[in-house]
Amino acid sequence: MTIEITKRYTAAQSIARDAGALALKYFNSFDTLTIESKSHQDFVSEADKNVETLVRAAIAQAFPDDAIVGEEDAPTTGTSGFTWVIDPVDGTTNFIHGIPQWCVAIAIVQNAQTVAGVIHDPVHGECNHAMQGGGAFTNDKPIRVLAGRPLTNGSLGVGFSGRTRASGNVITLIDDLTKAGGVFWRNGSGALSLAYVAQGKLLGYVEEHMNAWDCLAGQLMIAEAGGKIETQNADDMIANGGRVLVATAEVFDQVQALADAAYGR
Repeated sequence: MTIEITKRYTAAQSIARDAGALALKYFNSFDTLTIESKSHQDFVSEADKNVETLVRAAIAQAFPDDAIVGEEDAPTTGTSGFTWVIDPVDGTTNFIHGIPQWCVAIAIVQNAQTVAGVIHDPVHGECNHAMQGGGAFTNDKPIRVLAGRPLTNGSLGVGFSGRTRASGNVITLIDDLTKAGGVFWRNGSGALSLAYVAQGKLLGYVEEHMNAWDCLAGQLMIAEAGGKIETQNADDMIANGGRVLVATAEVFDQVQALADAAYGR
């Protein structure tokens, strides 16, 4: 089965790069995009739709028996036991306004566990990827989370989705974080923020609710890069989404306490 995972892991990197190349063409003409509003502060562009179509077609051709779950289109069932979880453009609000903070995210799930993941940042040429038990990488370079840093010596990514409308909770978390001497950081792309934790750019990341296509790849990447994550069932995340909390070993307990106080357990 490791061979089957490796085949998909390798293919996911290639597919993410192809998807990123297409998305980048749209991004370079962002001011001409056709954009729709799905809900409050939640947008979709023709780029999202067409990039997801490319990704789905590539997966279906290479692995026709695999299931696919994506942000924009209906899920497709499979018989192989593998599920691809995809976000064609994470950070759409940034994307449609010409802000270079977005990515293509792909995760591969088997037996309720994420076994491979890719977060590709085409603007900066960084393809972040990991396979369960195989370490984490940016392009060909191994990556590790930060080490030896307290919460007062680095930034904590704090996500917030306008879809949740629970503004009071995130305000509580940010207030408690700053009182503890920390600094919060938000870039509008949860998947890319998770990659930054794995790369050692952020101490951690916390968000009250994320969808599976935004977080599964990054959670695996951080675990493989030596960080800590809240244990979750990937199948349940696909079905319902949930809280995401990741951090370095040194600050994980402190970040978890802040999240529990703000969001509840």
